[in-house]
Amino acid sequence: MLSRRTKLCCAACFLSTAPCLAQAQGDALRKDASGASQRPASTQKAPSQARTSSRAYQSSEEESITVSAKLDHARARIFPNLGAVSYKIDQRQINVTPGGQNASISQYLLRVPGVVQDGNGQIHVRGDHNNLTYRVNGILLPESLNGYAQDLDSRIIQSVSLLTGTLPAQFGFRTAGVIDVTTKTGASLKENQLGIYGGSYNTINPSLQMGGSKGKWDWFFVTSYNQDNIGIDNPTASFRPTHDRTRQGKGFTYLSYRVDDQNRISLLGSASYQHFQLPNTTALPIKFDNGLIPPGDQTIQSRLLRDTQLEQDYYGVLSWQHTADRYNMQLSPYISYGRINYNPDRLRDLSFQGIAQQEMNDYITGGAQFDNSYRLTSDHTLRFGLIGQYTSERLRTQSLAFATSDEGEQLSRLPMSIYDASGNWAVQAAAYLQDEYRVTRNLTFNYGLRWDQFASNFVNDHQISPRANFVWKVTPKLSAHIGYARYFTPPSPQYIGLATLQKFVNTTSAPESLIESPLKVEHSHYIDAGILYKVTPHYQITLDAFNKWAKNLGDIGQFGRAVINTPFSYRTGQVYGAELSNSWRKGGWSLFGNVSYVHTRARDINSAEYQFEAAELAYIKQHAIALDHQASIAASAGASYETRHDMAYLDFVYSSGLRSGFANQGTQPQYAVFNIGYQHSFLNTPTHHPIKMRLDIANLFDRRYQIRDGEGVGVFQAQYGRRRAAYMTLITSF
Repeated sequence: MLSRRTKLCCAACFLSTAPCLAQAQGDALRKDASGASQRPASTQKAPSQARTSSRAYQSSEEESITVSAKLDHARARIFPNLGAVSYKIDQRQINVTPGGQNASISQYLLRVPGVVQDGNGQIHVRGDHNNLTYRVNGILLPESLNGYAQDLDSRIIQSVSLLTGTLPAQFGFRTAGVIDVTTKTGASLKENQLGIYGGSYNTINPSLQMGGSKGKWDWFFVTSYNQDNIGIDNPTASFRPTHDRTRQGKGFTYLSYRVDDQNRISLLGSASYQHFQLPNTTALPIKFDNGLIPPGDQTIQSRLLRDTQLEQDYYGVLSWQHTADRYNMQLSPYISYGRINYNPDRLRDLSFQGIAQQEMNDYITGGAQFDNSYRLTSDHTLRFGLIGQYTSERLRTQSLAFATSDEGEQLSRLPMSIYDASGNWAVQAAAYLQDEYRVTRNLTFNYGLRWDQFASNFVNDHQISPRANFVWKVTPKLSAHIGYARYFTPPSPQYIGLATLQKFVNTTSAPESLIESPLKVEHSHYIDAGILYKVTPHYQITLDAFNKWAKNLGDIGQFGRAVINTPFSYRTGQVYGAELSNSWRKGGWSLFGNVSYVHTRARDINSAEYQFEAAELAYIKQHAIALDHQASIAASAGASYETRHDMAYLDFVYSSGLRSGFANQGTQPQYAVFNIGYQHSFLNTPTHHPIKMRLDIANLFDRRYQIRDGEGVGVFQAQYGRRRAAYMTLITSF
């Protein structure tokens, strides 16, 4: 049984600015109790001997889990939030999100303040675009070409936290937010699970979770397969998209070995293989005279385009953790590989776009992370560490395009072939030192320095960044924080050089200009202040405000049919806003409500200018504009009730709309999407294992809403949100 104090801690851990380990430890203890009671005694022993053996086994298992819990707690001391804003999403909140554990991580995060939805599963945190770090069990995941949000299988998650605001010195590179995932383990997985999720859009999504612990070993494994007919957001307002089928396979493995009470070695491995058809827009006009097709060919229609994209991501992380009375450390070498293959519909793409380009973009990253904490005195805890990684990126394209005159008129009906092979390399390194100083019993000052270096074939830059946070426990119910951080945010190594651009001069794929200033590192100042007020043991309110000033403000866009993000930057930028959050839990009831405001300003695109029209570049040089991913107001709310057998929820997500139009001067229409769900657990089954059945209805009122209209800075294609959809889940244990 959990103590009253532990229960209250768990009740407050969602949307809390303080970490909570009680639930994970409680789950471990519950797992131990059930595992010990189910182990049969040998029939070859006398009853007294059997009882002695059972007690010995139970004692051994309890000791093993207690040691693992201590190691988990020690690892958490290496990576505390220390004044940053932390929103934690536990298993209970995951369960009342549409789709439950079948949903993507981005769906969980949309129920957090300051998070806004974009197309294709992307999210924006506090007005930034894709400036997110992903960590699993405190270990940095190397950045992939399109982000890890859709590559991580949500079924691995025990809990996930979003850290944002003024981050301590140990956090860097991507600083809008840190998506910190704590994975399930063999000890936390009560039973193996076999599940099937499916429904609208011909969705079929089977999954398998297996794990266990024995002696010093602990393992967890999950694999899943998904296919449906809406892999990428629909570019039209139709209920069902055209040519949008996807097939995805994912696998994740966690393995740990406890060497002794102070040392543990663990291995994380992940693989993701995702194939997409690119959805089509109907009735587009034919813009180019294509000599490869017969005159009057009725198959040359935009609804019949057959473009496809294949994405692969793989990574492995080996980690050694050591803990002692005052000292804790974790050393983690890692390696990651990813590839995106885009295959065009050659004949039709030439007719509608004037180019048919086959692309292969891949990368490999290797590095290591070394983090330490040392309790110097009762009032001072030092944290220090190093991280370094090397990335090699390659882009190979085979293009067909029509020759044009200097005025842009098509000169030939037969396309010319253009081959290009380019690549980039980048080295990122950082070191940090910080001190957690307990000034008084109720006041903590965390301060430190971070050194960052980014070297590549296109830019070389570095910075020393001070960080400081005050956390003040004003009363037992009220706490406040204020902080400052200097950030250094390097670009993704996806730079296109002048030599590549020149190959397309006087073709139907020629850029409007050959201005291609190299990508730049973003340097920014960030301040954050907020309060957390626990009105009652079950109800709490958080209020937070932030302001960011940036030089070389980083952004990304999609410039073509291939769903590949391309970086660029603005000479100056500012982002500011505020967040309000409420959460209440008591018994089986749970309520939450969030609202956030963000305003962005940026001026003068100063890298990768060739991607933009001259008129838009000239306007942005003279005027500050809103970023395309700004949604001024975002909100989410939900209510749920849960018993031993049943669970029901209702929630909604609201957005005032992203920006659109010339220089982002327009705004998409606002929308609110409601979702409901119900789950029943059958406990008395013939197999003596519980069976869960679940129904989710997304977009309950079938709201037709548009996320993008195909216009805006760095926006290529229109995107609509999913219409009403119903999904069933069946999970059985074994």
